[in-house]
Amino acid sequence: MSEENNNTLRTALVTGAGRGIGRAIAEKLASDGMRIICVSKSPDSCGAAAEAISDAGGDAQSVAVDVSDGAAVSQACEQLLSSGVEVDVLVNNAGITRDNLLFRMNEEEWESVLRTNLTSCFHWTKGLARPMTQRRWGRIINVSSVVGVTGNAGQANYAAAKAGMIGFTKSLAKEFAARKVTVNAVAPGFIETDMTSELDERLREAVVKFIPMKRFGQPQDVAHMVSYLCSEGAAYVTGKVFTVDGGMVI
Repeated sequence: MSEENNNTLRTALVTGAGRGIGRAIAEKLASDGMRIICVSKSPDSCGAAAEAISDAGGDAQSVAVDVSDGAAVSQACEQLLSSGVEVDVLVNNAGITRDNLLFRMNEEEWESVLRTNLTSCFHWTKGLARPMTQRRWGRIINVSSVVGVTGNAGQANYAAAKAGMIGFTKSLAKEFAARKVTVNAVAPGFIETDMTSELDERLREAVVKFIPMKRFGQPQDVAHMVSYLCSEGAAYVTGKVFTVDGGMVI
């Protein structure tokens, strides 16, 4: 059976799929032939993403879940599995920022970023990965950040969460390898999203100076990397971190 035909039998769940990188990933995997479950906190945003995929001829549904709520994530996983849905690809992409210098950062700013960006990966993976290991095929992609590799002043919470995703990735890659489930991380640099659109022009110009390609990336650049990691061509790739950053981190 060809890879294309295999993909028509597979289901991918993408968190943070309502906009930006997550939506680009959902749309790309749909174009690869996968059924897509679009997850976001807002029913409107994940619903719009699923509708756009369906309108383009794909197969998609939406599930509104606050990924920072571990009990809600566990319940969503149980409902999907009990309804007969077999998730073959899990993309942990949902994330938020609550930037502040350490001495000004309050506990909620710290905890909310850790819960949303890192702890959510634990709950989704624990809830959905066992059937992958039983079927002996699965792909888990955790969308980290170059900040998780390099650190960044004013983002101790975000960098800690994204670095934690990398450690989580490497550990699970070792746990799941014998069951033919690969686990990789993608670490985007500065990508044109709602998050980076908040940067003022002077800061954007300063950032671009540190990007060898002299531009921000597009959400589709990350989506193509995720698509590759989901493919049969990446069956022997696991436990790795792939930066998509225009050459910032080498």
